[in-house]
Amino acid sequence: MVQIIKIGIIGGSGLEDPKIMEDFKELNVHTKFGDPSSSLTTGRINDIDVVILSRHGKKHTIMPSNVNYRANILALKEQKCTHIIATTACGSLREEIKPGHLVFCDQFIDRTTKRASTFYDSDKVCHIPMAEPFCAKLRKILSESAAEMKLEHHKKGTVITIEGPRFSTKAESHLFRQWNADVINMSTVPEVVLAREAGICYAVIAMSTDYDCWHSTEKDVNIEMVLKIMHQNAENVKKLLLQTIPKIKYTECQCQEDIKTSVIGG
Repeated sequence: MVQIIKIGIIGGSGLEDPKIMEDFKELNVHTKFGDPSSSLTTGRINDIDVVILSRHGKKHTIMPSNVNYRANILALKEQKCTHIIATTACGSLREEIKPGHLVFCDQFIDRTTKRASTFYDSDKVCHIPMAEPFCAKLRKILSESAAEMKLEHHKKGTVITIEGPRFSTKAESHLFRQWNADVINMSTVPEVVLAREAGICYAVIAMSTDYDCWHSTEKDVNIEMVLKIMHQNAENVKKLLLQTIPKIKYTECQCQEDIKTSVIGG
């Protein structure tokens, strides 16, 4: 049976624009883990089926700790999404990753504390491999598209996901730099983990909006700063999605295989 490619887009603020798709419509769904953060917007880009979900709700009313990550990923899985491209604002922990730059992360460090991070919390146990958490094939396509568009980007990087919703202290920011993290956000974990449990290829477009608070010559991060850069970057990221999605043609990937040998019990 030939697998049909279907792309899920998980959008942060300003990146849930349905107008990037043809024949779009709203779809309300429910999963066994509850309602996703928003209704789904379904449509097509270059004859490829696409589903957009707003991570923090349509009006950004859900703080990172309260996002129902399991319902979000399961909703996309039940719509038969084979790939997910997520967008996220992030703070830069490196001088060379300037505000406005894009990072296609290849690793994460988890500093969250309150979130359900597996679909298997009763009867069965899932030990999903996470050595390479982001889909290398999808990251490569994103990076090639960004290069063609001459967008400032970084092919890889380690994102540290903190619980939030507060920003870091300077001591924390300096510590994360010592850990060799490159960017910091509040949403990638457990989203990326759940995508792997669902057998979906997942990559993230991390948009640098600030220098967190470690940089001695830059202003400490605040929400006004984040939203300003997000707004400036939103159009570039939409164009990147339009450039990338038609190039996603692979249907076989290790991301889809790991779950088959990771579950014990039941």
